[in-house]
Amino acid sequence: MTLLITVFAAVTATAVWYKRKDDSMQTGVLCFLYWGAAIMWLVDAVFEYAELGAEYFGPSAADMLNDAFLGLSVVALGLVIWLVRLLVTDPKGTVRAALSKQSRC
Repeated sequence: MTLLITVFAAVTATAVWYKRKDDSMQTGVLCFLYWGAAIMWLVDAVFEYAELGAEYFGPSAADMLNDAFLGLSVVALGLVIWLVRLLVTDPKGTVRAALSKQSRC
């Protein structure tokens, strides 16, 4: 489930990045985060399959639920990292303008 969720997030982020002509929102960083996580889960799945064999394809419901929560938390952490980077770099100057407006008052 973790691999499936992160691949879905990576494909979605890549589609958003590809559709946008400018990269002002730095969606390329989000793509790299999600594709990196997807590659990590793919390597994990390969090694787990090598260890378990055919049992790998019959996980219990509890294992699938745990994997789903882990996949969603990885996607959420990727979004948090992307948002923090976006706020720190402030490509459109929105945060800087809001802070300077607030300091004048």
